[in-house]
Amino acid sequence: MNGYKVGEVAKLSGVSIRTLHHYDQLGLLRPADVGPNGYRYYGKDELLRLQQILFHRELGLSLEQIRRILDAPDFDRVAALRAHRETLVAQAQRYRRLIRTIDETLVALSGDKTMDEKAMYRGFDPETEARQQAWVIERYGETGRFGVETRKEVLKDWTQADYDGHQAEFAQIVQEFADALAVGQAADWEPVQVIARRFHACASRAWTGPITRAGFLNMADIYSEHPDMRTAFEARRAGLTDYIVEAMRQLAREQLS
Repeated sequence: MNGYKVGEVAKLSGVSIRTLHHYDQLGLLRPADVGPNGYRYYGKDELLRLQQILFHRELGLSLEQIRRILDAPDFDRVAALRAHRETLVAQAQRYRRLIRTIDETLVALSGDKTMDEKAMYRGFDPETEARQQAWVIERYGETGRFGVETRKEVLKDWTQADYDGHQAEFAQIVQEFADALAVGQAADWEPVQVIARRFHACASRAWTGPITRAGFLNMADIYSEHPDMRTAFEARRAGLTDYIVEAMRQLAREQLS
C-alpha cells in the first residue's frame, strides 16, 4: 500500500492517532485506502484536507461546520488558504503590538522610562469580553443572561491580584489537559479526571458556590461551541477543546450532583 499510515500522519501533523480515528468516524477525514490488515493509508489529498481542518479549527469552527465547508461543492482550497493567510497576518500584527506593549511596560516598571497610561492597553481588544457575553446571551437566552450577570456580580469585588491568580490557575489547568492529551491519556482516565476536578474547583471560585452538574454541563457546551474558546484551546493543541469538554462531561455525569 502507498501512502502514510495513521501513526506517520500523527507524527507529521501533531494530531493524535485517537483524533485521526475520530475524524474518520465523523466522515471528516477518511483515509485514501484501508489495507486487508485494517491499516489506514493517507495520501496527499488527505494530508491537504487535514491541513484545512487544522486551519479551520484555529478559526474556532466546530468539526461539523468544518465538514460542511470542506464537503461543499464550491469549496476552493486555494481561496481558503488565501483567506487563512489574511487572518493570520492580521493576528500576527496584533501580537506584535501586544509584544511591544509588554516590552514598553517592562521598561517602565524598571524605572528607566515613564509610560503613557494609554499605551498600557495598546493591542488589546476592548470589545472581546462584551462580544463573548453577547454570544452567550444570544445562544442561551435568559439562562445565559443570568450566568453573565451572576459572574459579573461575583467578580466585581475581586482585586487585580485575585483575577490574575485565577487566570494563571486556569491557564495551568488547561496546559495540564494539553499535556495529558499529548501522551494519549483518555479523558475519562482518573488522572485526567483529577485535572477536571481542579478545573471545576477553579471555575466554582468565580461563581456563587460549587457549580452543579447542570451548570458544569452548560459550561462544557459553551466551551464546545464558542469560537473564541475553541481558538484559545486549539492554540495550545489540536483537539484540546473536545478533549476538555469530554473530561468535563465525564466529571459532571459521574461525580457532580
